Amino acid sequence: MRFIVCLTLALLSAAGSARADVRRVVSLSPCLDVILVNIADREQIAALSHYASEEGTSTIADIASTYPKTYETGEEVIALAPDLVLTSRHSSRATLNVLARVDIKTELFDEPLTVAESMAQVRRVAGLLGHADRGEALVAKIEDAIKTAEMPEGASPLPAVIFQSNGFSPGTGTLMDEMLRRVGFTNVAARYGAEWGNIPLEELIVDPPQVMLAGEIRANKPTWADRVLRHPSLRRLETRMTRATFPDRLLYCAGPVLIQTADTLMKAREAHKARP
Repeated sequence: MRFIVCLTLALLSAAGSARADVRRVVSLSPCLDVILVNIADREQIAALSHYASEEGTSTIADIASTYPKTYETGEEVIALAPDLVLTSRHSSRATLNVLARVDIKTELFDEPLTVAESMAQVRRVAGLLGHADRGEALVAKIEDAIKTAEMPEGASPLPAVIFQSNGFSPGTGTLMDEMLRRVGFTNVAARYGAEWGNIPLEELIVDPPQVMLAGEIRANKPTWADRVLRHPSLRRLETRMTRATFPDRLLYCAGPVLIQTADTLMKAREAHKARP
């Protein structure tokens, strides 16, 4: 009994030390921002990336606007005196070099290409912050959301394509490809020649999928790239193809974002089933 008590106290002390080691964390990645606000104590977050508070492109814009932010310069990050900086392959090389010279600890994260890699990323962030239990709870929540959205047993997958501004589409071998398959779609971007690339509108019109997961056009902020989503030819396909909205803010990040992604894809599948 005495051994168990001592072991428990040691584990609690170790967990407390881990939290104390990272009192101030800065994120330079919008995707790591999302994980951070779901796991860290508020006082642990010294700053998020400026992308996190950009309305329309971030899934956490409201809450992110209540945190300090950086524009990824070395001077900004150093002034925040962080214990840890979370970075990605897309982070500024100049900033990473500066942080290395002043001996500020950084952790580099790759872009997850599978759901499993994304869950590992959540666990890694949680472990660094001393909140492994919160990481496990978040992983369970994400996995439950995906399981709820999965294709019903015995159903046939629907040919579908994600079609964003300028015709951009993720193809096979991407995390979105896995999400499409798990929720009941067959990603047919490859038949238009797209991996991570653009699908010509003409090819989509000639050979439409059953479901098009179209980017969201913001009425007050149209862009030149959105013109393809507004093309009148797409309206002529309404009797042959279900068009559902898939906001681009769901396209680039995983982690907790997959909860919204799974639900959005499930609703698109159900919308197609409900067509007369």
